[in-house]
Amino acid sequence: MKGEACLALSVPMDATLPTEPVAAAKPLMAAFRLEDVSRAFGQSVVLNHMQLEVPAGQHVAVIGPSGAGKTTLFRLLSAFLFPTSGRVLSLGQDTQALRGRKLRRLRRDIGVVYQNDNLVPHLRVVHNVLMGRLGHWWLPQALASLFWPLQLDLARKALREVEIEDKLWSQPGELSGGQQQRVAIARLLVQNPRCILADEPVSQLDVRLGREVIELLVKVARQSGATLLVNLHTLDLLQGNFARVLALKDGGIFYDGPPAGLDAGKLKELYGAEYGALHLQEWNAGA
Repeated sequence: MKGEACLALSVPMDATLPTEPVAAAKPLMAAFRLEDVSRAFGQSVVLNHMQLEVPAGQHVAVIGPSGAGKTTLFRLLSAFLFPTSGRVLSLGQDTQALRGRKLRRLRRDIGVVYQNDNLVPHLRVVHNVLMGRLGHWWLPQALASLFWPLQLDLARKALREVEIEDKLWSQPGELSGGQQQRVAIARLLVQNPRCILADEPVSQLDVRLGREVIELLVKVARQSGATLLVNLHTLDLLQGNFARVLALKDGGIFYDGPPAGLDAGKLKELYGAEYGALHLQEWNAGA
């Protein structure tokens, strides 16, 4: 949601979006692994002795009732939070052992999309998109780009991919909610992460726009070979987009398997009192 410009540096004008999966050179058995991980905040245990492995390149939907630990899980995987006990291995690295440049490099390789798109309101769309390059630029380049955007063609191409190229110079406040999330996805395109974590990216959109955003995220991950985890509150969006569903409840894994394995009985047990608000009178995960 924000933007202004940068000093013109000597940057190739034919810059193109990265298309090669970054992980191709060094294949990983797992993008993420949790080994007996617990996370507490004071006396409140949010995740409790969790074991989990997500293979590189897999697309996983994460569901569960409020307070199940979904956002905490994502913050652990992206190394913005560390476990109280156990080990979190992201892209093969123990997150708690990383400091300084190594930690910044890991965070650069893990792109995050938030519920509220996390755009900077006073910077134009072009600058918000190019924030995806901050982990690749030296400080002088980043500062210069505030006066006139470096790699302008890169931002333009990313916005073209998400079908809002005409919004290049717009302010985020001039965009709809769906367009703002497309800007966030364009930022991912220029970041070119090896993993994408989307934390309830469509919770503030209607079902139609939400489906468009989820399908766009899946397309971006598939084309780049990135691992994708999406925290969903709308179960209709599972269908046709994810081969694996991870359901969390009471700080642990309640279900881990294909969408077709989730019947109405399991969903009622998972969501409890929240089930009625899901409006799933005739749930059919295989539809």
